[in-house]
Amino acid sequence: IIGFALYASVIVAAAKHFDFQLGSYGLAPFTLLGVTLSIYLVFRNNAAYDRWWEARKLWGQLVFDIRNFSRAAIALVPADSGQVRPLLMQAVAFCHLLRGLLRNIDASPEARKFIEADIDRVLASSNKPDAVIRTMAHRIGALRNAGSIDPMDFRILDERLSSLAALQAGCERIAGTPLPFAYTLLLHRSAYLFCLLLPFGLVDSAGWYTVLFTAFVTYSFFGLDALSEELEDPFGVAPNDLPLDALCRVCEISVFEALGEVPPKLLTADHYIFT
Repeated sequence: IIGFALYASVIVAAAKHFDFQLGSYGLAPFTLLGVTLSIYLVFRNNAAYDRWWEARKLWGQLVFDIRNFSRAAIALVPADSGQVRPLLMQAVAFCHLLRGLLRNIDASPEARKFIEADIDRVLASSNKPDAVIRTMAHRIGALRNAGSIDPMDFRILDERLSSLAALQAGCERIAGTPLPFAYTLLLHRSAYLFCLLLPFGLVDSAGWYTVLFTAFVTYSFFGLDALSEELEDPFGVAPNDLPLDALCRVCEISVFEALGEVPPKLLTADHYIFT
């Protein structure tokens, strides 16, 4: 914004010093170019917001499925089997490992807090959240083979695991498929071209106000572009990205309360921002 304001100042100063006229075409060309640029901006912002909102719905569904799985496990798995708590702790570890996968960070320290058995084999897998789901499937499969749960109970629990796997695939689809680079490139080129030519169209009619108008238009165009670029990757750590840490903590609270244990506290916002 400062750069374009200084650029507009140079154009206005040069026009007044050399007293040259830039023609009488007015703002008609900028109106046409502005319409085209607005179409690019609207498309990219809508597409980015759709990705952000779909990701939020998937993680909202994850909270729902974790609560459903907790209720089903407590109701269907015999308490004397000793498998209820390990199974639900693996579900919490799945949330953290999914967060790590989507953010390309190491979430193994958080996962180790909840599971100990088979943790090294899980962390050695290329897809750690999927490895946790497989481990959970082996656990409920062993319960079925031992006769602790009947085939219908096994099917109910397996459907909950299938839902978790579908949520992971949906998140991976968003994280692994960015918007086509051609849209971003075309938008950047059009925005720069518009802002570079705008002072020439305003200098005769607006005078020194050209600097202010150019700065405001630059702020609007490049601000929207920056916002859409931030929303395009909803799993990052920028202020407008999804608060995956806080959502994982919600899942932890749901599981511990289902087990009748003292849950951890909700994460607090840092200057109104959740991570």
